[in-house]
Amino acid sequence: MSTRSFQVRCLILCLVFVTGLSFLSVRLIQIQLWERKKYADRARAAYDRSEVLPGLRGKIVDRHEEVLAKSIALSTVMVDAKLLGDPVVVVKALAYERVSMEEGWDQLSAVDRVRRLKAERSVILEQEKPEAIVSKNLARAVGVLARPLGLRREELRARIEDPMSKGRMFFPIAKDLPEDAADQLRELIEENHLKGFQFQNSIKRWYTSPDLATHVIGYTGEEKRVGVNGKTTFVQVGKFGVEAAMEEYLHGKDGLWDHLNIPMPGEEGTMVPPVHGLNVRLAIDMGLQTIVEEELDAGLKEFKSERGCIVVLDPKTGELLAMVNRPHFNLIRKEGLAKGAMNYALQGVYEPGSTFKIVAVAGALNEGLVNPQTQIFCHNGLLTEGKLRIPDHHPYGYLSVEGVLIKSSNIGAFKIARQMGVKNFYDYAKEFGFGQPTGILLSGESSGVVRNTKNLIDFSRASYGYALNVTPLQVAAAYGAIANGGELIRPRVIHSIVAGDGTVLEKFQPEVVRRVISEKVSKDMRVALGKVTETGGTATLAQVAGFKVAGKTGTAVRIKNGRYQPGHYTVSFAGMMPAEDPAFVCLVVIDDPLTDEVSRYGGTIAAPIFSKVATRLATQMNLTPTEPIEPEEALANTSE
Repeated sequence: MSTRSFQVRCLILCLVFVTGLSFLSVRLIQIQLWERKKYADRARAAYDRSEVLPGLRGKIVDRHEEVLAKSIALSTVMVDAKLLGDPVVVVKALAYERVSMEEGWDQLSAVDRVRRLKAERSVILEQEKPEAIVSKNLARAVGVLARPLGLRREELRARIEDPMSKGRMFFPIAKDLPEDAADQLRELIEENHLKGFQFQNSIKRWYTSPDLATHVIGYTGEEKRVGVNGKTTFVQVGKFGVEAAMEEYLHGKDGLWDHLNIPMPGEEGTMVPPVHGLNVRLAIDMGLQTIVEEELDAGLKEFKSERGCIVVLDPKTGELLAMVNRPHFNLIRKEGLAKGAMNYALQGVYEPGSTFKIVAVAGALNEGLVNPQTQIFCHNGLLTEGKLRIPDHHPYGYLSVEGVLIKSSNIGAFKIARQMGVKNFYDYAKEFGFGQPTGILLSGESSGVVRNTKNLIDFSRASYGYALNVTPLQVAAAYGAIANGGELIRPRVIHSIVAGDGTVLEKFQPEVVRRVISEKVSKDMRVALGKVTETGGTATLAQVAGFKVAGKTGTAVRIKNGRYQPGHYTVSFAGMMPAEDPAFVCLVVIDDPLTDEVSRYGGTIAAPIFSKVATRLATQMNLTPTEPIEPEEALANTSE
């Protein structure tokens, strides 16, 4: 071989080595610089486990801090089929099974245990086939986890193998585990070095009395969100009632627990703690709420109706002490939601009938146009002026202003309103809060419709509660102004916002919207409304032993599809007690009672329901009787 030929061959060999090494260098640089994150993430996926730590949603409690809604932490056990099928990942569990049975294992130090475990892991990888390692590990995992999960081994094995056989790579084997059970399972998995099992944490909303105050408390629903670990997750979001209205306070913020089972070089596990939501304390008193729920159900059954509501307000603070609507629904199972989702007290607009007569009477008194004893000629039951025709249910001659309320004269209410003038009448209707939302912190409230059409017939009908629409809550708030000395106070369902340690962060104070009438007129109205419940008035069935009740009945022909339904009515009674200094205002509205046992009026249906409610409320609220109780009444009210 010539010298030149030998040199050429050496040169070619050197070029091959240089090219190969250059390629390897470029590849190493590529891995280290451009693909470092990809390979680090891939390695980390096999050796770490990250869990979202849910931020618990705040509690909803009543005014006495009785828990109404709370969040329960639950966990779902997921299988990562890719990791479970990787012999290099799962072999550690088999190694642990062997070495933990060796004599003296318990006496080894932590460092010696790690060394022994690594040594046995290498032995198994050399001696066993990959498929055998995977199969033995699966048997090992099933044996460890079956009993804690409450499953037979065959059942758990099927839950793992069946989805894997269909190509599913990430799936659940146990759902909604309580927090303590999930913690025990985590410890077992960690202790036995099992891989391929992960926990997905979630929150379930629990309602302690799911059939009470449903339209106030409301409910939550799930929404997709991107979690703190970048993965799509589901979070509980308020959808209705206080749950929705107070979402910004109630919702928590998830944390993340990213802990490495075998730490990667240069990395440590990290933890972002969750932030729990704040607690919302309601003005609702569940003792009072239970009473109105029971009495409304009983009243609807007795008078054969499916729809109605009761609203109880503290007139001095505007606090909503109780509110019940029918139909309603179950907060947990959502049964009845399709039929009972409407909050009738806030959204159920109706023509109020005679309960609206307070606008004309209070307004005229406040303007000084009349006094309680001013006589009003009521045309013996029928007023006609051209096309205007106003009937009364009884023929009355002269009635005093307060007599117009006592006898509920339509003609008298119209003539008082006409003294005020059309514009002034509608201004007072607005001042009392009609035709506009009350502003209560609950979603979906209706404004109602109170409109000055400048039509005499519409005006005449509005004076006695027709040709306009109101909500029950608006009526209750308006009567609250008469009860408290003349101020319209915004109804308030929230008492305060409270931190988890009990610190009150924000207390919602009474909010006076405006003064509507003077204190004197307010007192005169309470006196007049008190006579409505006495002999000769329309609401004698609203009486409560030991107390003077003030209030007004209402009966209006029901409207359906824009047409009046003769023989179908919406009946109501708005009352307050004790009349001299009311502790509460209570409105009862019953829609379309179909009973044949009594005539269908506010005084025969809504008033007796009020009486039963108010009697029980007085006891629950420890009200001191203001009137003497006759011996037979006292005997009837004893528990013996």
